[in-house]
Amino acid sequence: MTGDLLLAGGRLPGSTSEGRFSDGGAAVDIVIADGEIAVITPAGDGTPKGFERIELDGRWVVPGLWDNHVHFTSWAAVAQRLDVASARSAAEAATLVGEAERSEAARGAASVGDSAEAAYPLVGIGFRDALWPDEPSAALLDAVSGSRPVVLISADLHCCWLNTAALRRFGFDGDAAGSPRGVLREEPAFAVQRALGELPDALTDAWALDAASAAAARGVVGVVDLEMTWNAGTWARRVADGNDLLRVEFGVYPQHLERAIAEGLRTGEPLAGTQGLVQVGPFKVITDGSLNTRTAFCFDEYPGLEGRPDAHGQLTVPPEELSALLHRAREAGLVPAVHAIGDHANRLALDAFEALGGGGSLEHAQLLDEADIARFAGLGVIASVQPEHAMDDRDVAERYWAGRTGRAFALESLRAAGATLALGSDAPVAPLDPWVTMAAAVGRTRDGREPWHPEQRIPASAALLASTRGRASVRTGQAADLTVVEHDPLTAAPDALRTMPVALTLLAGRETHRAL
Repeated sequence: MTGDLLLAGGRLPGSTSEGRFSDGGAAVDIVIADGEIAVITPAGDGTPKGFERIELDGRWVVPGLWDNHVHFTSWAAVAQRLDVASARSAAEAATLVGEAERSEAARGAASVGDSAEAAYPLVGIGFRDALWPDEPSAALLDAVSGSRPVVLISADLHCCWLNTAALRRFGFDGDAAGSPRGVLREEPAFAVQRALGELPDALTDAWALDAASAAAARGVVGVVDLEMTWNAGTWARRVADGNDLLRVEFGVYPQHLERAIAEGLRTGEPLAGTQGLVQVGPFKVITDGSLNTRTAFCFDEYPGLEGRPDAHGQLTVPPEELSALLHRAREAGLVPAVHAIGDHANRLALDAFEALGGGGSLEHAQLLDEADIARFAGLGVIASVQPEHAMDDRDVAERYWAGRTGRAFALESLRAAGATLALGSDAPVAPLDPWVTMAAAVGRTRDGREPWHPEQRIPASAALLASTRGRASVRTGQAADLTVVEHDPLTAAPDALRTMPVALTLLAGRETHRAL
């Protein structure tokens, strides 16, 4: 659907003078022309000549939703991979692999060679081994997989568990990898995932179109794609081939920094040939690991790792290197986005932002020293956070960050200190669904459990604002990126937010999803 449009009889979350959402219950008509909101009037004023009319019947209209941190191709591939998230032990995960090996439907891509060893790996995703009673090993997978390569990717993406055939295929043996158990962490794990992504463009682009359609069905109009690849070429190709359902801001990683500079890419500028849908996003640097992999860089040692060289986690980019990278990117017009999860990594990242003069985003910010919380607002650093991770990680955090969880996923502390929040999923770590994200931020609970550190819940108005690129209301003159939902998002309970029915999604007035 394109052209001029009247949304009739909708309701808006209104705007106060402070720019916050408030309950505005009166029905309105929204006139959309040339991709923008032209007029908002009380309902019943009539349909302008030549406009298509859509009856909203009192449904709620909010600004279109953004997911501010995704790995889009990885998320699109999830449906093609074995789900091992339910495994509560290494033995259970191996059992799932064995069952998949025996199932024709779960074998994934066909053989790419003449021998079994050349077959495309069986790839699983979603395991969380931090609380397992047993340890993963190559031998455990070997017993159920034979000579077919098997790669299991952890839920946080920072770890891969390989059988012997996969270790050989990707150029690792146990001693050389530094992990005789077949478990690779951080950069070696990322290298395996990049290799797994080397599939035909037509295949991954088809998956991406399905994923974009699913995102639009949840009210999403835009994503920040931080896939670890050369995203400029990927999204230029996808839009040219008809994937026009989302706005995309794509990230640039250090391995591509000089190429981006040579091609004149600058954050915020549109990518040629993409109908204005694709823009250059941030310059992304990963400075530490993750909680579940026990590689997030912390001031305190991890229980059970005391005295080991990696007892505090892993700092993957030292401070002097980080500062040099950020300065190089900033001078070229690329806004930095720094991954930091542990409290020490966050301190060092904020120090680097301070040396840079502020600006940019800190991705994840999961564990913060209380002294650093106020620094976000002072430095103008956006806290790009993923609330659903708190629901996934609460038990792991209580074990490995014991005594510190009051400052883990500290959304309300950040908000109260004046930080700008940007909510995201980190898909495929959590689902690409802003309603799931907002539910976790507002309720700090899932599956009927008691709220975890309820003092860190944020108001629904703040969660919605952090999911709409700071658009505090639907107003005239804005691009008609709109989401129409069945319930009032400001008063819905967290469980209702999590499953919010989406009736209509518009991108510049163009329908990308309709369930009316």
